[in-house]
Amino acid sequence: MVSPPQQTLSQRLVDSGLRATPQRELVYRTLLARMDHPTAEELFTRSKLELSGISLATVYNCLEALVNCGLVKQVQLDRGPCRYCPNLHEHAHLYDQTSGHITDIEIPPQIAAQLRSLLPSGYESSTIDLNFHARPTPQS
Repeated sequence: MVSPPQQTLSQRLVDSGLRATPQRELVYRTLLARMDHPTAEELFTRSKLELSGISLATVYNCLEALVNCGLVKQVQLDRGPCRYCPNLHEHAHLYDQTSGHITDIEIPPQIAAQLRSLLPSGYESSTIDLNFHARPTPQS
């Protein structure tokens, strides 16, 4: 399962002290519709197709709420705009430097444990953010 069901969406928002507004639900649903790590601006364009009166500021506020309640992760690649990922499983991102496409890469539990073992004594990791920047290898 990539993301929680609608009932969990509402409960996570309520648990964070937020209401499950139609705008938040729309932004979340729009994010889930295409698992392509969109920017806020891309989500704004897609959301406007369903709710023409939604503003870019509202989309940013909805994304902030979804991130703060743990339903969405921010993905920062280079100096470009932040991207958003609803995949809550521990995973890495492959950023194709040629096409700009971002793909999720599963991190097996044993690899995640090895990565965590690299932390200095006295530290505990809550998450692992791992991004690969790569180009397709030339065909010979």
